[in-house]
Amino acid sequence: MKLSLLSVASCVGFGLLSQSVWAAGESDLGATTFVRACAACHSLKPNQNMTGPSLAGVWGRKAGTLQSFDRFSPALKSANVTWDAASLDRWLKNPAQFIPHNRMTIRGIPDPQARADVIAYLKRASSVGAGTPQTAQGGNMGMGGMTGANERPNLKKLEPTEQVKAIRQCRDTYHITTVDGETHDFWEPNLRFKTDSSEIGPPTGTPALLPAGMMGDRADVIFAKPDEMSAFIKQQC
Repeated sequence: MKLSLLSVASCVGFGLLSQSVWAAGESDLGATTFVRACAACHSLKPNQNMTGPSLAGVWGRKAGTLQSFDRFSPALKSANVTWDAASLDRWLKNPAQFIPHNRMTIRGIPDPQARADVIAYLKRASSVGAGTPQTAQGGNMGMGGMTGANERPNLKKLEPTEQVKAIRQCRDTYHITTVDGETHDFWEPNLRFKTDSSEIGPPTGTPALLPAGMMGDRADVIFAKPDEMSAFIKQQC
């Protein structure tokens, strides 16, 4: 079965402003660190939100105010913090201490230079909408050299091998038939069901089947909206 490859990375944030300069052809530690540590949860494309909010234009923005992101914690929204070098450094050093009861799951980045490098990159990238950093060869950097997690596939333009036609459940197994006529069997704990209502989400009535890379998951079935799940999954042995 041909499936689009999704990479998974750990989610971390960003920190102190430094004197690092991002020059063409030169190694940029801030960009490298951002991709390896932050890109799984944060995009640099305007209003392309993921687990965390888009960081496009974050420099100088008041915390918790991005209108297109609905998952800010009450603590962050009421913090009255504007993101700049000083506030980002405190946030990244210890998010829970800087703004208690926020929803950031990391403990912090202890290395001051790492924070400095990421912030130097982020200040530039967020102001010009640079998007995902690239390697010197022009490809997106990620874990193992794979495409960064914020490069989400367009689920409206998948191959028949990745488009779901029918789902049948029998005891502890899901039998998923794709548009190309093939049927793929998954043990219940290895399959995850999701929704994506964005502009690049799957068409209504045609869920997407993509490989998963988290814990014991083997694949994701992604629907356009929640009510499709019960309509699609048939219990039949």
